[in-house]
Amino acid sequence: MRLLFVSHSFPPDDAPLESIGGMQRVAVELADELSKRNDLYYEQLILQSSWKWHHLQCAPWMAATAMRLYRIARNKSVDVVLFSSMVTGAISTLIRKKCTEANIKLAAIAHGRDVTLPGVYQTLQIGRTLRALDCVLPVSTATGDECVKRGIPTSRVQVTPNGVAMSRYSFGQGSQGDRLELLSVGRLVKRKGFAWFVDQVMPLLPSNVHYRIAGSGPESDAIQKAIENQGLGGRVHLMGRCSDQTLAQLYEQSDLLIMPNLPVDGDMEGFGVVMLEAGASGTPVVAADIEGIRDVITDGTNGRLVPSGNPEEFKKAILNTPLSQSIRTNVYAHTALQFSWPKITDLYVNHLKNLHTGTIAN
Repeated sequence: MRLLFVSHSFPPDDAPLESIGGMQRVAVELADELSKRNDLYYEQLILQSSWKWHHLQCAPWMAATAMRLYRIARNKSVDVVLFSSMVTGAISTLIRKKCTEANIKLAAIAHGRDVTLPGVYQTLQIGRTLRALDCVLPVSTATGDECVKRGIPTSRVQVTPNGVAMSRYSFGQGSQGDRLELLSVGRLVKRKGFAWFVDQVMPLLPSNVHYRIAGSGPESDAIQKAIENQGLGGRVHLMGRCSDQTLAQLYEQSDLLIMPNLPVDGDMEGFGVVMLEAGASGTPVVAADIEGIRDVITDGTNGRLVPSGNPEEFKKAILNTPLSQSIRTNVYAHTALQFSWPKITDLYVNHLKNLHTGTIAN
């Protein structure tokens, strides 16, 4: 099978932290795994851009890429085009007719927010994009449900979770002391629930419980205000944006990863790659039972699912989750078995081969 991978979300080679979030990480690592396959003829078209310039570079790149894809379709030089997100997948609406004539199949990964973000353009474009695709590969059941709500037949939906590069992380020992170290990682936005957790849950926990938050974003001031209002300056620590090396160390040294997500209209948690990164270090997760998180956490195996917005239940889960080395070993093994990139890439390739041969209905 001749596969072309198209993505607008790669970081620059000389600045790998300049455009990395969950969606970007998935695109980069999936492309790397696909390029290693000996059962594919693999090519890619990618935009490498920093956050600073991305909004200026993306539209011209997509227009130029649509023209290149039109020529590719005219030459019938690929069998399947895989877009890395629904944003990139919008190109499919411009090349649908030519690809149909050339029997080239079009597929796109759906992450969550790229499907649900509100706005007139987003609402109109997502429906058109879904109708132009032969297959959508949502990263979670919740994301797939959102795609179906917007008009794509369930026969064209193949839920395929994100993966994790296990070799990038080391098995950790946790805090190894009297302190209980909690960690959250992600963009500081309302749906992540970090400010809520500081304000509502941390005051309920014993003084030996410390909480580190790695990331940057618009909720930074709200989190800092909650820290000050609750007198938690010595126990809650804003780490800012961290390098990959620092994040790996934080996962290793932490006892629990906390995902206290809150429902926000149009801003869903499609998956939560950081839970896999924690799992690759053996760190269990205590997470809100919401949206795409449900596809990552098997309650009692690699973490605990807690009702979103319930401080008492978060407290109970944090204080009652076993933290032995055998538990960490089980978390690591579960993550490797279910979410390592070789396994996930096999799923992608199988779905795309079935699409190419007509096994997936159109």
